[in-house]
Amino acid sequence: MEALIPVFTKIGLSEQKAKDTAKNKKLAPTLEAVIDEANVRDAGCSKEEGNLLYHLASTITKDATQHRIYLVRRIMNGDLKTADQVTAGIKFVEDCPQPINDAAFDEAAGVGVVVTPEQIKEAIAHYINANKDNIVNNRYRTLGPALATTRKIPELRWAEGTAVKNELEAQYLALLGPKDERDAPQKKKKEKKEPAKKAPAEKVEEKEVNLSNMFFEGDLARLHKPGGNKQIKPELMEEHLKATGGKVVTRFPPEPNGFLHIGHAKAINVNFGYGKAHNGITYLRYDDTNPEAEEEKYFVSILETIEWLGFTPYKVTYSSDYFQQLYELAIKLIKKGLAYTCQCTGEEIHAHRGGDNGGARTACVHRERPIEETLEQFQKMKEGRYKEGEITLRMKQDLENGNPQFWDLIAYRVLYTPHHRTGSDWCIYPTYDFTHCLVDSFENITHSLCTTEFRQSRESYYWLVDAVEVYKPVQWEYGRLNVTGTIMSKRKILKMVNNNYVSGWDDPRLYTLVGIRRRGVPPGAINQFVLELGVTTAKSTIDVSRFDNKTRDFLDKTVPRTMVVMEPIKVTLENVADDFVEWLTVPNMPRNAEMGEYKVPFTKTLYIDASDFREQDSKDYYRLAPGKSVGLLQVKRPIRCVDVKKDSSGKITEIVCRYENEGEFKKPKTYIHWVADAPQFNSPVKLDEVRLYEALFKHSNPDSVEGGFLNDINENSLRIVHGALANVGIYSQMADWAKTTGGKDKESMRWQFVRTGYFCLDKDTEIDVAKLTTPGQEKDACKRLVVNRTVTLKEDVGKA
Repeated sequence: MEALIPVFTKIGLSEQKAKDTAKNKKLAPTLEAVIDEANVRDAGCSKEEGNLLYHLASTITKDATQHRIYLVRRIMNGDLKTADQVTAGIKFVEDCPQPINDAAFDEAAGVGVVVTPEQIKEAIAHYINANKDNIVNNRYRTLGPALATTRKIPELRWAEGTAVKNELEAQYLALLGPKDERDAPQKKKKEKKEPAKKAPAEKVEEKEVNLSNMFFEGDLARLHKPGGNKQIKPELMEEHLKATGGKVVTRFPPEPNGFLHIGHAKAINVNFGYGKAHNGITYLRYDDTNPEAEEEKYFVSILETIEWLGFTPYKVTYSSDYFQQLYELAIKLIKKGLAYTCQCTGEEIHAHRGGDNGGARTACVHRERPIEETLEQFQKMKEGRYKEGEITLRMKQDLENGNPQFWDLIAYRVLYTPHHRTGSDWCIYPTYDFTHCLVDSFENITHSLCTTEFRQSRESYYWLVDAVEVYKPVQWEYGRLNVTGTIMSKRKILKMVNNNYVSGWDDPRLYTLVGIRRRGVPPGAINQFVLELGVTTAKSTIDVSRFDNKTRDFLDKTVPRTMVVMEPIKVTLENVADDFVEWLTVPNMPRNAEMGEYKVPFTKTLYIDASDFREQDSKDYYRLAPGKSVGLLQVKRPIRCVDVKKDSSGKITEIVCRYENEGEFKKPKTYIHWVADAPQFNSPVKLDEVRLYEALFKHSNPDSVEGGFLNDINENSLRIVHGALANVGIYSQMADWAKTTGGKDKESMRWQFVRTGYFCLDKDTEIDVAKLTTPGQEKDACKRLVVNRTVTLKEDVGKA
């Protein structure tokens, strides 16, 4: 297929999209045929024409394929100028005999229709005037739905999409003015209470999903409306619309055989987001048809993760809810002569499908087994009269089809593993290929959204629902999300867990969602990251630094600051009294009084970080050194080093400084963080462990390393610091968090450790919430404090 890459780039596809398309076994030959029909294989064509040819190849339906050459000609003649016109053309020709009536086609596809800028402006103005109250009250939150609605206005049906979008945005701006805090719910000011202190955790969580325009633009905007998907029998659609009321219905259907990963965050946002954007509903459906791999902990974790991301399923269902209905449809399929019991081994089935060398496909000897015999054997399968692997039920599809997902797929197999919900009621279990589309039908799913690796399954999906004559949803595929520098295969993660390369599925170095959560990444940051990537059919591999940057940006705006010294060095101020104490008021977040404040003591003895002192000074060094002054964050005056004390081994034990609290003030060139030594005020706060996480793998693609991904593991991906000291203000921040959350979800207690990075509490932390929220008992409440680094500060990215 590599030979097709230059052919695809000649029609305007990017190099990467051409590569991805060439790998697609179904789309590649279709697009190649379209290019040949357009006679542009050698000369190529404009990017605009190429995009339309690609759209035709990727969306043409089976019923319209006989008229493909006609559609190609109309594109190359310049009659079809937009993707919407191509889509309308495809829909028109589905039911057309030869020859096609050009005039009727032109009317259906908007050929020759020109919508002027004045017409667009007038139509948009009329829409805004009719919906003015709602727009003024809800402001820019209505922009996305408005774009979807205006595209359906009859006089704008064939208008250029970008022109409509630009005019709508211009008229919104004229009516509402620029966006402000009213258009950013997470930043909206709340009523102040006395004292004017804001619990940090309230600002941290921010789960509300911002429905961006992604659901009303691009490929998603062109998806059918409920009721727009053709059925094998008209009454099936009538029953469907009666059941749904014409609502959008989506589903998120995970297999409960492992923990969700970052790629699933995109799937969750797409399915729940699309449903919510169109005022529809979304099911959480566990695809629990393989009892050998399913465990209760996965069911629990999946639901918790979805809710943590801020989504609520309309209903939680299970494929096993429908085992009886699925069984009855299998009987129906057999009786129609479209399924047969097969006693071939796995190796024999593989050989019949062409084997390793992709040879000729052949039918097995059981394919023409009489219907009555198949029914009898299927009943015996249900009664447990066959061994596992001895027999299967296969669908009689089309072995000559070029799509391997149409080569007599297995519908049922024998398994004697008890099911977590149905126990030993069943010893035959339906496969994904048999179950998924039928349960979509049972639940009246309007949009079966999945990733592009299921594109080849679309044909068998439609074949099966039509074969058993049930409602047919529409399957639409989008590009899955991959992140560099990680492994997301459940099998490979399990191998790392079992061999102690990581501590478990929730190890913060993994990109499982439970691992990301434990590392302290907020759900809002994950949702924003996914939404900003958008949804297209292209497979996307995103550099992990982009995810880290989104996390930093989110945390920077939402978490309180505190000072923590990782490698403490004692500093004594020689020119102040032993009982000297100065109370400083420190904001939880600079320049945001709403986040509150706390007080810390500044005393004769304090600690600074070892990295902030150097015995040998230099011109490019601005921190503390002998004879040199440096500022302390939040302290009015700087300190100057006058002496250094060491033990017999030469290790520095104490730095003697003067507090420059007299004479003319000279602003220091830099400020460093510090923690007071004041036991009478419970300062400092000792952190039992600070876990500093780095990338688990050394390279962006661990699988490409010689010897496999295990040879790429970074042996320095975790460093544990013992004895770090925190500012006493950490107690009040934790108390505010505990009052808000009840002390649950420890990772939601997040900070920026000033000049160090972003951190959160780890689940290994041991705290007494009742004492933590009782003044004077905070120290006793914190029995063990363990924190994880979520992400470094921006200036540390290069060093990391």
